[in-house]
Amino acid sequence: MSLTLSMDFQYATTIEKLWSALTDSGKLGKWVANIHTGDAMENNFKPEVGHQFQFRTQPTEYWDGIIDGEVLTVDACNKLSYTWNSGGMKHTVTWTLQEAGDGKVNLHLEQAGITNEQALHGAKYGWSKWCGELEKIVALEATDMSLGSI
Repeated sequence: MSLTLSMDFQYATTIEKLWSALTDSGKLGKWVANIHTGDAMENNFKPEVGHQFQFRTQPTEYWDGIIDGEVLTVDACNKLSYTWNSGGMKHTVTWTLQEAGDGKVNLHLEQAGITNEQALHGAKYGWSKWCGELEKIVALEATDMSLGSI
């Protein structure tokens, strides 16, 4: 049985800034962090179809701290998809961005290929936490931009 996690988040930002936070390696490292320590995960992500990448963090007794992936789809400012391989499980993560009006952007997440309920709940917890951090990153960019224009 294969399960799919589906979540939606709204951010007060532009679609371009949100896309950048999803695809820029340096920005990714700020919000895709070790769930337990909050330490940023080193990564070599590039938004190029076929690019193989890794996220790395401190290993634990239960996990080697490595997430391997390969970029599958890049449709700038619209859709990004990649494999997400960790702990012997291989999933597909797909992000879809859509203007929501009133200066907001809807970010839809799907993670397909989840094999059991425990993994589904773990993925939901992890993405909820990370997407909360993502909100801080895009809010900080908005603040930096407004301060820069004064």
